[in-house]
Amino acid sequence: MLKNYLKIAWRNLKKRKIFASINILGLSLGFSCVILIFLFVNYHLQFDNFHKNSDRIYRIVTEEHRDDVDYESSVPPGFAKGFKADYDYADKVANIYTREDWQINGTANKKSLRFRENVVFAEPDFFEILNFPLLEKLGDQTLNQPNTAYITESFSKKMFGDENALGKTLVVKNKETIQVIGILKNLPKNTVIQGEIFLSYKTLKHYDNFIYSESWGGISGSLMCFALLHPNQNIAQIEKSLIQLVTKHRPTSKNVHRYKLQSLDNIHFDNRYGGVNVSLLWTFALIGFFIITIACINFINISAAQAFTRSKEIGIRKVLGSFKQHLFWQFISETFIISLFALIVSLAIAIAVLPSFNELFMLNLSITSLLDIKVIGFVLVLLIFVSLFAGSYPGILLARILPTLALKGKLTQKDTGGKLTRKVLVTMQFSISIVLIVSTIIIGKQISYAINADLGFDKDAIVMVDIPEKIETIKLEGLMERIGKISGVKGSTACLTSPGGTDSNWTTGIRYNNRAEYEEFYISAKLADENYINTFGLKLVRGRNFYVHDSITEVVVNEMVAQKLGLASSEELIGKQVELNGGNIKATIVGVLANFHDQNFHKDISPVFIAPQSNAFNEIAIKIDSQNTDVLLAEIEQRWKEIFPKYIYEFSFLDEHVARQYENEQRFLLMSKLFSGLAIFISCLGLYGLISFFVAQRRKEIGIRKVLGGKVGDILLLFTQDFLKLIFIAGIVASPLAWYVMNNWLENYKYRITIDWWVFALAIGAIATITMVTISYQAIKAATVNPIKSLRIE
Repeated sequence: MLKNYLKIAWRNLKKRKIFASINILGLSLGFSCVILIFLFVNYHLQFDNFHKNSDRIYRIVTEEHRDDVDYESSVPPGFAKGFKADYDYADKVANIYTREDWQINGTANKKSLRFRENVVFAEPDFFEILNFPLLEKLGDQTLNQPNTAYITESFSKKMFGDENALGKTLVVKNKETIQVIGILKNLPKNTVIQGEIFLSYKTLKHYDNFIYSESWGGISGSLMCFALLHPNQNIAQIEKSLIQLVTKHRPTSKNVHRYKLQSLDNIHFDNRYGGVNVSLLWTFALIGFFIITIACINFINISAAQAFTRSKEIGIRKVLGSFKQHLFWQFISETFIISLFALIVSLAIAIAVLPSFNELFMLNLSITSLLDIKVIGFVLVLLIFVSLFAGSYPGILLARILPTLALKGKLTQKDTGGKLTRKVLVTMQFSISIVLIVSTIIIGKQISYAINADLGFDKDAIVMVDIPEKIETIKLEGLMERIGKISGVKGSTACLTSPGGTDSNWTTGIRYNNRAEYEEFYISAKLADENYINTFGLKLVRGRNFYVHDSITEVVVNEMVAQKLGLASSEELIGKQVELNGGNIKATIVGVLANFHDQNFHKDISPVFIAPQSNAFNEIAIKIDSQNTDVLLAEIEQRWKEIFPKYIYEFSFLDEHVARQYENEQRFLLMSKLFSGLAIFISCLGLYGLISFFVAQRRKEIGIRKVLGGKVGDILLLFTQDFLKLIFIAGIVASPLAWYVMNNWLENYKYRITIDWWVFALAIGAIATITMVTISYQAIKAATVNPIKSLRIE
């Protein structure tokens, strides 16, 4: 039976090659979009669930309750020891501390090599919690001893080639010599920990005293604590009992901690702590659903429009004994064949564009990704869904045609589905397209606003260069002097981080004007030399810049400090005493800066203080003449290497760093533009097919109108006016929906654009224009045909 259906369906399709081709093209584009979106979503939904006892592995995180709630994927350095000592909830507990892009030196084949890699300091029990496969090791050694390390296969190959890395040594940050005692299998891309070198935790004392000291005084975002719990633990009860640790170790702190346990899958999916933004993935999935829906609507409309031309065929089949169910399944078979062809074409398109798709969206997909069982299952379900969804309504429509009316040629629009159904489907297409266009415009406007708005500091033509080690003040001053003498350098400053740099942010408590207690809010430190304000173009609105002394005695703050303190004016800050960093800094406020965006636009402006502390400087910011960039960069590199000959030189532009803060939004915008364009193109294919049928059906009417004096413009209006009405209705339906969706999206931003009325008018106008262009060719062609030919058709 199925074989007969497919044979008949194939024969019918060959008679209607043009319209079958339109359907195949529309569906293939829809399929390819949905498959690529599924690959994108599936890639980001994968996580490292390959560990043994993964249901018992948890990361401990912190909710910081101050004047606001912050979410940290870390705990104080002393938490792990306190948790093990005071509770019996876990088999194993371990800290890890990750630092990105540290320089690693080594020797292989008598050649000196230098690389930048992610380094992870790990307690021995970490490898008992997360089962990273250890391929081989040196004797029975583990990471119990200082200056020992495991490295991955890929790094071993990069550093030592074909030589056996076991027993060989590395130098980390030109400081400590480390022996390789184990080789790890390459870590999967979806693991929560990304590193090439795992150093023993005891080595950390040479690099970071605060983390190694097991303090409870603060949190570093680079530190994570993992636990392998005993079986059948009550997580809520554990979290409740952890309040005792806060009472014991942080009894007077205004920064109230709430320690929470995250399972492995939660680590991956909770974007509060740096996980995947699941709502964004759902948005992409919804876009995919919209696109395949548009393709299916095209199919339904074109197929339903063919009811007139296929009515006699259906009438004859019914007279010869075909039942409704036979005709229904025959049409489903036709739909299945078209969908199958479209799917094959779509897979070819997906494979062809996969390299560009990877590059655009920073993925690592390959052709083998299409052979994943999840992808294969999804594709099969998609094929069946589209075949039934796109084929059912036209199948029912054709199956219910009365043979007497069909053979006499007396079918009406009502008998073949009616105008209303077709108008509803076309309106739905237009509505989806308008929503996509409005969303794309608003996302683009918000990103442009965030990147190009006045941030309160200069970001153009400023080069940020790393300081690779804590150097003596006199040495740093020598470097700054050499850079300052370069013709074309307009200014330079040494600092912890730039005004908009959040990567190296240090926040601390503040006690103002000898008040009894520290304030509930934290203040962000922008430690820098006296040239910081001028180099970045910060605006001093009160007082003066600080003077540099051996210790911090003067600070400059921003206006947000006055707002947080509830002062009537920032002028009240001048001359007041502040205590910072637990009382280690006692200084006078000598100046107030206008607020500047130290965070991205998702977050509010922080209270900030600026003070000189040379041993905390990580970067040099250099303002250059943008007309001679290449020459200046080469000269800066030369001066830098004179001071740091053993280090890898790297630089970045500050404006690029600001733009990178919105990478996810930019990828979202790019995907929105790409798939919105495809959705509109698929809609146009459907309109082209529909208008072709309408022209064929109304050729005699067109001929009569021309004989009676009708002009080309009148006939063009005949075909376009109904569609323009549908676009207007679609605009009424889509505009509030698009406003609601984008208003919710914009709520993720503290600083956001307003949604203007013209965005909706532009989207509706764009759809109207595209529709007119699509329809005009066929309509004008029909209107210019000799009416004698039109009237001789029968």
